[in-house]
Amino acid sequence: MAHDPTAHPDNGLRAAALQALLLADPVAKVAATHALWQRLAGLHEAGAADAVLAREAGLALTEPPVPLPGRPEQPRLVPPADVPHRTPFTREGLAAQLHAIAHIEFNAINLALDAVWRFAGMPTDYYRDWLRVADEEATHFGLLAEHLASLGHAYGDFTAHDGLWTMCVRTQHDITARMALVPRTLEARGLDATPLIQRRLRQVGTPEALRAVDILDIILRDEIGHVAIGNRWYGWLCARDGLDPLAHYRVLARQHAAPRPRPPFNHAARRAAGFSDAELASLTEI
Repeated sequence: MAHDPTAHPDNGLRAAALQALLLADPVAKVAATHALWQRLAGLHEAGAADAVLAREAGLALTEPPVPLPGRPEQPRLVPPADVPHRTPFTREGLAAQLHAIAHIEFNAINLALDAVWRFAGMPTDYYRDWLRVADEEATHFGLLAEHLASLGHAYGDFTAHDGLWTMCVRTQHDITARMALVPRTLEARGLDATPLIQRRLRQVGTPEALRAVDILDIILRDEIGHVAIGNRWYGWLCARDGLDPLAHYRVLARQHAAPRPRPPFNHAARRAAGFSDAELASLTEI
């Protein structure tokens, strides 16, 4: 029988997700993330994906003795209130807004990779879902980085904050909290904010601003699916553990100091992502 290199945990998909997470260079991280998804696609074509994922699901991987995630020295991270507000009606301000979104997408790559390697014992579809999310987030970052370059800038040129990864750290020992408070809370805020940003960019009306609108169309479409994945697995975990999803969400939001959702809400996108009417009604009560 031919040797299967994926049988060793160090060569597995989840271990490779951790290695991609450790990469500091954004270009290398994007390439490694795409390669990971292509590797899974190859296993699927060979009829081996489910067996490999099922075998790896039981592996408890060890966190490396270096800080996570891997990221470049720039951008400089500051408290959210210290990130300067810039108008997109100037070329520099438009670049700053694109940079802020690129930073979110870079963090989203890390969040998806972390969801893959950190949490053992989940169904195979869980790992497949989050590997797909990582691949799509890498695509989003690439589109934004390319557009930034057309404006004479690169990722790292402006300051940024670390709110997304902070919640990732807070929920690192509780997968239910992770699903509740990262994809279906912090990332769901993007469903609400994106149409407002697009409206502003349409007012700017320059070719560069309208190109950003097109990129945000792609991101919004995919992010609905990403939030839906968070909703799917949060619901699955609550059902497994006999928890009421709405009541338990309130507990987790208080326990981990999750930010309160702020209107206006994109109800259509949130419904498409799997939020129930009861959940939508409760947004202003949390």
